[in-house]
Amino acid sequence: MAAGLAPGTWLRSAPPPPDYPQQLTIRKLEIPRIRLNSAEGGERATGAPVLNAAWQLTSPNSVFGSYSALLLLPEARFLAGSDRGALLEFGLGGTDPDLRRIFADDDGSKSLSDLEALTRDPATGRIWAAYEGRNAIIALDADMRLLGRSRPEAMAGWPSNAGPESLVLLSDGSFITIAEGSRSWFADSFPALLFGGDPVSGTAAIQFRFQGPDGFRPVDMAQLPDGQVLILMRKLVLDLPPDFETKLVLAEPQDIASGRIWRGRTIAMIAGDLPTDNYEGMAIEDLEGGKVAIWLISDDNGGMFQRTLLLQLLWELPNRPAE
Repeated sequence: MAAGLAPGTWLRSAPPPPDYPQQLTIRKLEIPRIRLNSAEGGERATGAPVLNAAWQLTSPNSVFGSYSALLLLPEARFLAGSDRGALLEFGLGGTDPDLRRIFADDDGSKSLSDLEALTRDPATGRIWAAYEGRNAIIALDADMRLLGRSRPEAMAGWPSNAGPESLVLLSDGSFITIAEGSRSWFADSFPALLFGGDPVSGTAAIQFRFQGPDGFRPVDMAQLPDGQVLILMRKLVLDLPPDFETKLVLAEPQDIASGRIWRGRTIAMIAGDLPTDNYEGMAIEDLEGGKVAIWLISDDNGGMFQRTLLLQLLWELPNRPAE
């Protein structure tokens, strides 16, 4: 029903013949620097994140687009992962982009390439990726070579097209993953797992559920320097053309308990006249003075009315002293 009512989101141009040039154009958008609301129609809350800058990314490369995950790498580089099983490594200067598939033998089918989340160990460079279609998690070394893969038993009942949409490695070595959907049409929360260690190694998991704002689905997570977890949530707005609303929800990982509901509080909303799109990837950059940069990247779905946008939000963490 949603697809039928919002044709512009999935309306696609005829695809061009495959081409793989290592070309990336990054154009900075002219936007006002503005403090975000925490709710629709609310006043600009003191201490809320500030929308600082936005860029649009384009490329003629056939594997470009549909980015649903984002990591920060050393030397001011980004790594974006797509739900078509491809990677984009780039810097804001636009030089030396690297567009490629994760696995050369990937047949491009949705069930084999639906990467939805990335998380990274900064100490080793090791990366973990979550696959929605397979309800699976894989581990890669710093050179993106496969170390292992797992389909955790606790994920077996997750929806095949709304499985692990977010994944984060916490500073204590544990992992959280949340599904984008639920088996029940009437559920207002989402199945989630807390692994005590590497999920690919067979570590046991605590099962719980995450509940966010009504109508919003969790699409990514990242841990803040103070230990809290920031959860990126998205809602489709049925309009012509269709649009999206985004919320950032802050939650405490120590509040997770087996069989219980995990909740947080909304700290920011991107809607209305702001540069809205289908933001699905998020990364956190620790800055000086007790601040962080929240980076968001959008999934264009290959749609005619959508773009690949990169946003930078600046936020001074509450109760975190400036260094």
